[in-house]
Amino acid sequence: MSFNVVSVVGLGYIGLPTAAAFAARRKKVVGVDVSQHAVDTINRGEIHIVEPELDMLVHAAVSEGYLRATTVPEAADAFLIAVPTPFMEGNKPDLSYIEAASRSIAPVLKKGDLVVLESTSPVGATEKMAQWMADLRPDLTFPQHAGESSDIRVAHCPERVLPGHVIRELVENDRVIGGMTRKCGELARELYQTFVQGDCILTDARTAEMCKLTENSFRDVNIAFANELSIIADELDINVWELIRLANRHPRVSILQPGPGVGGHCIAVDPWFIVDSAPEQSRLIRTARLVNDDKPRHVIDRVKKAADRFKEPVIACLGLAFKANIDDLRESPALEITRTLADMRLGRVLAVEPNIDSLPAALDGKVELCDLLDALGIADIVIVLVDHVPFKRLDTVRLQSKVVIDTRGLLA
Repeated sequence: MSFNVVSVVGLGYIGLPTAAAFAARRKKVVGVDVSQHAVDTINRGEIHIVEPELDMLVHAAVSEGYLRATTVPEAADAFLIAVPTPFMEGNKPDLSYIEAASRSIAPVLKKGDLVVLESTSPVGATEKMAQWMADLRPDLTFPQHAGESSDIRVAHCPERVLPGHVIRELVENDRVIGGMTRKCGELARELYQTFVQGDCILTDARTAEMCKLTENSFRDVNIAFANELSIIADELDINVWELIRLANRHPRVSILQPGPGVGGHCIAVDPWFIVDSAPEQSRLIRTARLVNDDKPRHVIDRVKKAADRFKEPVIACLGLAFKANIDDLRESPALEITRTLADMRLGRVLAVEPNIDSLPAALDGKVELCDLLDALGIADIVIVLVDHVPFKRLDTVRLQSKVVIDTRGLLA
């Protein structure tokens, strides 16, 4: 099939790079987002997020007429939905963004169109998406009713990229494509092979959904081991960074690095989708989530203990993003730690985050956004929460008179 126009719904950290990847292969791409700011920024050939190389791709795509953004869905041959899937109270998945996106494109669907859900989702979400569209378009047939003869093809293809390396990994990484029918999967594979150089492997929609959750839960469990080990090492007065280096000399041991917790929209969220679907069977996955969610409290306790040595300490928190060299604050343990310290009123709290220009609402009025050197000049306590490149280049002489709590091993 010839995909003359591709629509990407949701122009965030996954949607915009994906739209740019199609546009770079001379596909006409219509990006859709509810944010007028994002739409206007993209239509100027600029970007509203931080991701290496993305600015050049978007600028070229817009300048050459292959990428255009809008707030209202338009007719296309293929639709990719890449919207958030957070969780609600009780760690239950919130599919409202997927539902809203599905209902928004339903009026412009036509026979032969392909709809792919890219959003990381609990098992069964693709089927729900198809039903939401079917409810609004009784004049069209969908795979859950018509099977291989459906008018609309539906599939799930989860993203599996690393923030900071999205552009390269979008092209090079293998993709798991789960069709609601075999033909749905084959059509989706044809679409992704427009720019994907890795293998595009076909399976069913439910397995594809579970595959992404499994990948992130695997990582979460292994990070939880490292984080729990760091807490034990603190209790026993052992340098955890040296301990892990030594243990990893074993040919069959590969312990990950601990941190202040686990953040981001994927690893901090996805395991809960499995727990919600199979609560009695997911004991290890649930425990790993609890360990990682509790790690910020351990860091805060260390800061509180250090603060007792001062009357009104100045506390510098290095990093707010959930990982290095990006501006993404979603589910960030660094942000949670900084906010909690400010609420505790232990002293004056400074935030150093080189990838943002203004503080998020959770910190506004409570914390001061500072330059790195300015913060180090007045801080009594320095907490390394994210291993951004500028922090790695820091002259450790500037830290000699400070109480340093290093959650990332920068000084190890």
